[in-house]
Amino acid sequence: MAGRDDPEDIRGWQRLDMRTTTSGRLLPDDPPRLAAIGVRHVVNLALDDHPDALAHAAALMADAGIAYTHIPVPFDAPTTAHYEAFKAALDQAGDEAIHVHCIMNWRVSAFFNLLHRERGMPDAQARALMQRQWDPLASDDPRAAPWRELLSP
Repeated sequence: MAGRDDPEDIRGWQRLDMRTTTSGRLLPDDPPRLAAIGVRHVVNLALDDHPDALAHAAALMADAGIAYTHIPVPFDAPTTAHYEAFKAALDQAGDEAIHVHCIMNWRVSAFFNLLHRERGMPDAQARALMQRQWDPLASDDPRAAPWRELLSP
């Protein structure tokens, strides 16, 4: 379900529902674009030292009138504590429109897979949403191993 003005040119853009969008990396011009579609809270799961990370993200979000939460999730070592922090950030946003991003939308899609299943979405439907970005459960890439472990029931 795409919004009429969604900035679909952002890497890995995905709209999950009317208040929740996700993506990969953001660029310096993206915070005002997110604000223009109603986003009021951004959660970033990427590490600050990644070459594609948005420098000065907190300040750019503040300038756009967007609340900002940073939960750095090492791609090679995601934990249930990171996932719990992600859920807490979603709860903190309340009913406000929220955008969750990382670098490729892989961390984000995996965490939403867990959340959707936890909230009763059928496994196949939750996996189909994740597969729009990547599928660590079917990947031979060794980087997917810690994500397979985290996603296993």
